[in-house]
Amino acid sequence: QVQLVESGGGLVQAGGSLRLSCTISGDQYTSYWFMGWFRQVPGKEREGVAGVHMAGSTAYADSVKGRFTISRDKAKKTLYLQMMNLKPEDTGMYYCATGIRPYGTSLDSSAYDFWGQGTQVTVSS
Repeated sequence: QVQLVESGGGLVQAGGSLRLSCTISGDQYTSYWFMGWFRQVPGKEREGVAGVHMAGSTAYADSVKGRFTISRDKAKKTLYLQMMNLKPEDTGMYYCATGIRPYGTSLDSSAYDFWGQGTQVTVSS
């Protein structure tokens, strides 16, 4: 059974940085069509923050472009999200996800099949 475990969240002041990690285990897949990061705040829908396609192309939400960078280490089966110049509006629960179907886009939650439990990011002003 595929397990995704996020780490690296925490409390940071505005302007600070965090690096989230997502370790994948228990899977039989050598690659995924999509790997991505989503965030959710209470009362709002989960939104795609950053995603990477199997071919290597990346996509970012407009609100994080230029500040967040998604990357992956295939050997370590780990997905990363480097977040810089954090803002209070970046606060939320961050989830990593992987998708095994070649449909959709990397920022669309419906393209994903497996999800982690989330890690909380809180940015203070």
